[in-house]
Amino acid sequence: MENKTKNIGLDVKVPEKTCNDPKCPFHGTLNVKPRTMTGKVVSTKMTNSAIIEREIRKYIPKYERYIKQKSKLAVHNPKCIDAKEGDIVRVALTRPLSKKKTYVIVEKVN
Repeated sequence: MENKTKNIGLDVKVPEKTCNDPKCPFHGTLNVKPRTMTGKVVSTKMTNSAIIEREIRKYIPKYERYIKQKSKLAVHNPKCIDAKEGDIVRVALTRPLSKKKTYVIVEKVN
């Protein structure tokens, strides 16, 4: 079977597996924007979704120091990538997929 993978416009590694998910940026019709970020997968209990946690360093001018903050995002997890808990992943911005999901996993960084 021929692997029909489209170029998503980002410098990421293409997954080896294929899927028939319409919300997959590689094998479906989903377009992604060039805004990306990395995070750690915390939960994959939902179907085709994952929760990632990313760490943000914020500068406080009064104290001339940085603080660490954590933020959680709900992202779409395509079957061809299939990220598990503990994986470091790169996510890309896309159109709203549901009430809370506006990002999709495009690569495992591990």
